[in-house]
Amino acid sequence: MNPLQQAKRVVIKLGTGVLTSGIGDLDTQRIETLCAQVNTLRSRGIEVILVSSGAVGLGMGKLELKQRPKDLALLQACAAVGQGILINTWQKCFDPHGLTVAQILLTREDLRARHRHNAVFNTVERLLAQGAVPIVNENDTVSASEIKFGDNDTLSALVASVTQADMLFILSNIPGLIDMEGTGEVVPLVEQLTPEIEGMAQGTKHTTSVGGMISKLSAVKIAHRAGCGVIIGSGQDAELFNNLLKGQSVGTYFVPSSVPVKSHKRWIAIQDDTHGSVTIDNGAASALQNDGKSLLAAGITACEGDFEEGDVIQVRTLDGTDIAHGIVAISISEVDAIKGLKPDAIQAKRPELLSSVVIHRDNLVLLD
Repeated sequence: MNPLQQAKRVVIKLGTGVLTSGIGDLDTQRIETLCAQVNTLRSRGIEVILVSSGAVGLGMGKLELKQRPKDLALLQACAAVGQGILINTWQKCFDPHGLTVAQILLTREDLRARHRHNAVFNTVERLLAQGAVPIVNENDTVSASEIKFGDNDTLSALVASVTQADMLFILSNIPGLIDMEGTGEVVPLVEQLTPEIEGMAQGTKHTTSVGGMISKLSAVKIAHRAGCGVIIGSGQDAELFNNLLKGQSVGTYFVPSSVPVKSHKRWIAIQDDTHGSVTIDNGAASALQNDGKSLLAAGITACEGDFEEGDVIQVRTLDGTDIAHGIVAISISEVDAIKGLKPDAIQAKRPELLSSVVIHRDNLVLLD
């Protein structure tokens, strides 16, 4: 099966190294080529969302900086200078195709809060319906460490999840996941992220970049959880999308989960700032992972945090492994009062909680 031929909506992440020829210098010829490829995809009925890096690097060039700033305020200043240049360049390069771009700048908080998460989805839906090309970037001018995505690989995976994309393309200067300890060749297909696959990842030493293959594989996990396939490939390949549309293998294709998260659960799946956790016994873990059951009080051995009804919490096993996120139906004080108790014991101790499910299966997302 050719994953691109089956796709209706794709997210394409473009790294700084793809878009620039040096600090502060946009490679407009490559951007023009990318715009032509986007136009080809759209002509095939495929909706396209771009996640574009480059703002900080462009700002560094304008401010005559040779190294990526470590000072947060200076980094934000670089982003403020570079963002306007970046979005204007995209518009100029899309003009020959009669396409309008739309800038969307996000912080992590925009996806943590459910109403803002929904607003992002609705805005993108409307833009695509109007024929525009959404171009997403992190809002580096205001992002502080506690609300940063960390890198645009992570951002692109979250955008793919929020917008319910079928495919995510993470394009950089490397052709795919390379088996450095083995064949030295690109791994064409990954069906499961095993420790051996993760061991192939390496970081980056590029002056304007953040992350590397490590961050790309982290992004793959997020996209996989949302039922989104991922291709890591070269943004320098002018025929990448044409070759994929012809059915050729390009880059490394990561197969999505066979049991994708339902749309209403995607917000739960991408939360990293939970309000607490519950630890469950092996029987409860098996019931969640293998039988599709809800989490009941009897299977809980411990709880931590300060959560109330409606908060997202982590579910972990006895060995400390996080296996799920879920929206809790009762507060931590109520969970603590009935954890580990069978129905008859709950009836005797807290009868008002007898029918309580701690996390209903409709509000629970299993993690990779």
